[in-house]
Amino acid sequence: MLNPATTTSSSALLLLSAAAAASAAMGVDLNWHAPAAGAINNLTSALQATGTYGFVFNSSRTPEGQYGAYNWCNMPHVRRTEYVRPPQEEGYELRYVEVIQRHHKRTPYAANAFPVEPYRWDCDDQGLFYFGQSVVPDANSDNKSAQTYWKGTNSSVNPFVPAGWIGSCQFPQITTGGLDDSRTHGEDLYGVYHSLLDFLPSREAEGGDAWRRHVVYRVTNNQITSQVAGQLIAGMWGADAAARPVPLLIQAAGVDSLEPQYGCPAGAAAFNRLKSSADARWQQHLDAARALYAALDAVSGVPPADAGFHASFDHYYDNLSARQCHADKPLPCSPQGPGDCVGQDLADTVYRLGQWEYSHMYRDAGPVALRASVAAYGVWVAELAAHLRAVAAGEQGDVRYFHNVAHDGSMSRVLAILQIDAMVWPGMGSELVFEVYRKKKTATTGDNASQSAHYVRVLFGGQPLKSSNPSLGLMDMLPIETLLAYFDGLVGQNASLIKGKCDGSIPL
Repeated sequence: MLNPATTTSSSALLLLSAAAAASAAMGVDLNWHAPAAGAINNLTSALQATGTYGFVFNSSRTPEGQYGAYNWCNMPHVRRTEYVRPPQEEGYELRYVEVIQRHHKRTPYAANAFPVEPYRWDCDDQGLFYFGQSVVPDANSDNKSAQTYWKGTNSSVNPFVPAGWIGSCQFPQITTGGLDDSRTHGEDLYGVYHSLLDFLPSREAEGGDAWRRHVVYRVTNNQITSQVAGQLIAGMWGADAAARPVPLLIQAAGVDSLEPQYGCPAGAAAFNRLKSSADARWQQHLDAARALYAALDAVSGVPPADAGFHASFDHYYDNLSARQCHADKPLPCSPQGPGDCVGQDLADTVYRLGQWEYSHMYRDAGPVALRASVAAYGVWVAELAAHLRAVAAGEQGDVRYFHNVAHDGSMSRVLAILQIDAMVWPGMGSELVFEVYRKKKTATTGDNASQSAHYVRVLFGGQPLKSSNPSLGLMDMLPIETLLAYFDGLVGQNASLIKGKCDGSIPL
């Protein structure tokens, strides 16, 4: 009698072999390739340099003439001023666009608060709207809901007060500045894909109905992505989007591929190893930063035994950068003494180490960094591949623009899978754009009088992404078959390899 576990494993390995063979037949390299060496992934630089490599951490506005530079508070995205069109004389026709972006700037997460925070985060100038309403018209009843919204409150009677952050905001919540950035992001996308390229319909076409047939939006289960989507959509489509409801696609909690939330024990274990003493380089950076941690703990009051703050610089980075992105939130001082404060040099070192950590986790740690991201984010990559494959086959229907609002962990895993040559921590509003073009070509002989080929351009920060994988290279008009073979070799068509990679029946 067959052992079910053996059968599952054998079938999974056959799928893996078939996917790898298909990619090899296309001449596509599925191996990990090291990123370029630079200041970001140099530990000595992270510990000893000054400043933040020219990165912006204190404003949503990038200085004039420098747009495209890294801005943690509001990352560069495609906009009309810098957008470079493919050579029109070569016959490229834009057929499909898919965007995945991180949400815009927000309050910190609750877990990243210091034991005593010196000021409030109040969000009384906005409301988080929550209500249910039928979307099926019923001529015999008024099914409109009251437009209710959450308004944070603090009780003078409730003896239980939240630890850390105080105020009327949710933690996290997109701030008013982040909502403004979201709206501008939407306006800029419309400026490129309608005003410049005439790819998307106008806001007014067919009484405002045309764009609704061609455009899809998707969010994660975390409410902050919906907060961003509402403003981004209004920025793209104006009054009509504000006047009539717009659906946001969302997958079920626990299996959502965009966040991601689906269970992947092998992928999680690989990431945990990368961020532990089992990884010599990771432990080296923690050991080298002991004095920095001691200085931060002395000001913040965070206990040295607090694992959340000391397993990486994530918590300190989020706490300090959220303050600096909002002009009214200064760097913190110790409650015990006004002269004992986090200075800018100390904050800058935290930011440099955070950048080093992301480069290490997602690129520099070797093949395991690629494999962990493939397992943890392979389902979304397979969904993207299915969209691209449908476009190439002429089967995508009316949808020509698909927009995903996600998180830094989502963006980082996609950048890892694409093997970006210079990894950064994706800042607020960071954006990856997949553009699919069709190019007409004419045959000189035979019955193939005219044929079409499809190409993909991938933009990060508004510019073509450079991959260290030689099969991908500068991702500017890459044959779509190459990218699909690469994705299929890693995750399988329709994510056929991911369950096996997550449960261990297929090696990462």
